[in-house]
Amino acid sequence: MAGYLVSDSRKVTTHRFIEMKERGEKISMLTSYDYTMAGIVDGAGIDGILVGDSASNVMAGNGTTLPMTVEQMIYHAHSVVRGVNRALVVCDMPFGSYQIDRHEGVKNAVKMMKESGCDALKLEGGEEIIDTVKGILDAGIPVMGHLGLTPQSINKFGTYAVRAKEEAEAEKLRRDAFLLQAAGCFSIVLEKVPSVLAGEVSKSLTIPTIGIGAGGGTDGQILVVTDMLGMTKGFSPRFLRRYANLNDVITNAIGQYVTDVKGKDFPNEKESY
Repeated sequence: MAGYLVSDSRKVTTHRFIEMKERGEKISMLTSYDYTMAGIVDGAGIDGILVGDSASNVMAGNGTTLPMTVEQMIYHAHSVVRGVNRALVVCDMPFGSYQIDRHEGVKNAVKMMKESGCDALKLEGGEEIIDTVKGILDAGIPVMGHLGLTPQSINKFGTYAVRAKEEAEAEKLRRDAFLLQAAGCFSIVLEKVPSVLAGEVSKSLTIPTIGIGAGGGTDGQILVVTDMLGMTKGFSPRFLRRYANLNDVITNAIGQYVTDVKGKDFPNEKESY
């Protein structure tokens, strides 16, 4: 049934993201980190794939996203790009690759685009990094913003709790969103912020917002693919909807394989040369 939800097989671009908002069409996004999963996700009709620095947690087993390097993100993004035909592929710039100064940020952004082949980059933050965002955009690289809970700043926040519940932080989020839009970003991720605020910001912008834990008022949604497929266990935030339970499916399949091997049932005559 691959692609059954999508009749339009044209390549999704940053401009098409904006067109989708203008039409009132919700944007679907998921993460991917490798060729095989990206091919499945793309074939099912997803609009955008984020090569997230969440690979640090999902693929490498780290407790935070902070250890990821530019080279590691390029590796994952390049693998994803080779498996994708239609979806817009966005790659996270990892912690430390753009916060130092504009020159360093632009240099790393150019390297990531050239070596990964992705369509756009995502950066966390607003006013604090706006000069770097402008520099990357000036270099001809599309940028997706990211506001609210920004995991690269976890040591500053000290918690993964909902952000911008207080008016001062909410007002900063509104201001940062307009700054990113004015700079030329094509969309903004809003993570773990009150749904009323996310809906308000989404309506006030001409560029689309992509929500994760931000309610249904955003212009699109994104989830970590291994979470929504039920491959991970022990992580059940309020915003996560599991669409499958692949952890049990995979475990049972491997368990049956072990049983068949030890029971001398695999390979059988038909499976041998």
